[in-house]
Amino acid sequence: MSHGSARLTVHGRRLIVQRHQQGWKQAHIAAAMGVSRKCVKTWIDRFAAEGEPGLATRSSRPHSMPTKTSAETEAKVLAARAEYREGPDVLGPRVGVAPRTVSRILRRHQVPVLADCDRLTGDLIRASKKTTIRYERDSPGELVHMDVKKIGRIPEGGGWRAHGLQATQAAKCKRGKIGYDYVHSLVDDHSRLAYSEVLADEKGPTCAGFLARAIDFFAAHGITRIQRLITDIAWAYRYSLREVCAQNGIRQKFIKPHCPWQNGKVERFNRTLATEWAYRQVYTSNDQRTTALAPWLEHYNNERRHSALGGRPPASRLPPT
Repeated sequence: MSHGSARLTVHGRRLIVQRHQQGWKQAHIAAAMGVSRKCVKTWIDRFAAEGEPGLATRSSRPHSMPTKTSAETEAKVLAARAEYREGPDVLGPRVGVAPRTVSRILRRHQVPVLADCDRLTGDLIRASKKTTIRYERDSPGELVHMDVKKIGRIPEGGGWRAHGLQATQAAKCKRGKIGYDYVHSLVDDHSRLAYSEVLADEKGPTCAGFLARAIDFFAAHGITRIQRLITDIAWAYRYSLREVCAQNGIRQKFIKPHCPWQNGKVERFNRTLATEWAYRQVYTSNDQRTTALAPWLEHYNNERRHSALGGRPPASRLPPT
């Protein structure tokens, strides 16, 4: 198969040689074939030197590539991707190469993009529905997203991640149900600044109290005015947040039913929360995991590279405090 931009196929090159053998001048051949005189001379000389095999299409790859990434570096990139399951913007500084180089290495080895993978296992899965319209508010506080992530509590001594499924199956029916934790989160649309708390339920008063504390957290980080709050249509959000929103001059907005991607900023944060905090490491108690949330949030807001922010953390988009 010839190159996509090539004017001649193998048959066209053979026709050039045949016309040259018939006595055509090279200029006339070039005009008839719609190519340059240099192109005609190239194929005539190549046929004279190599015969029929010389007319075959060759790779345009150079004979030597002094700046090609070494096999050792490629191995480090692939190993880092398998271990951390992050994108080029995060893997580049870890390995010591440019993010674009990381991207080329991953594509060269046919590593699927993160959007098509399970972030916990790295296995290829079917991608979920994505909105075709992406947006971002112009300033911090113009719109914030709120949601709850429900996660199972960890028994004392650790669960199946610490001891394996076989060790926990026998004790499964001997202990009472340990229930769930509810991770409430608020994310700013422009800066991606996030605030989360692990609470006992997702009832109305609990959600209202969390929102009040989240507003104070945002104010301490320079977002003194929140204009709009978007949530799903849960009962606790529809009726219990009215007083807090009225006191702070916040306009409430709701997504359409069964359209969670409209609240996508915090939904995406929930996935990061699960993969990088809740399930990234083995915890031996529920309190240990809860205590680890605050340091992880500090890392997320001030150090973690965010691909939607050009590889910078959310703090880079906040006003000085």
